[in-house]
Amino acid sequence: MLKNLFDTANIPLEEEFFEDMLHTSGFRLERIISKGHATPEDSWYDQEQNEWVLLLQGKAALRFEGTDVLSILCPGDYLLIPAHHRHRVEWTAADVETVWLALFY
Repeated sequence: MLKNLFDTANIPLEEEFFEDMLHTSGFRLERIISKGHATPEDSWYDQEQNEWVLLLQGKAALRFEGTDVLSILCPGDYLLIPAHHRHRVEWTAADVETVWLALFY
């Protein structure tokens, strides 16, 4: 079935949207749609796997534990987050859907 990464019609965005696109024993590819979402205060992602993330549309800011520096992501930006490297989403654009691809391996 043909799908489009940027199709956000009929996706309720009261909460951030996560969709597994591919899943094997070695990796998982996930599409994430955000619109004005952020990680809850004093919460951190601490993942068992490495995560390679690509921002396709919108804008977002990530913070890594132990630093006050924000990594601002714009369309086309990507980064590798090593396993157990605690991080959080500080903000995503409120005026447009932010579309991410995340590869966990």
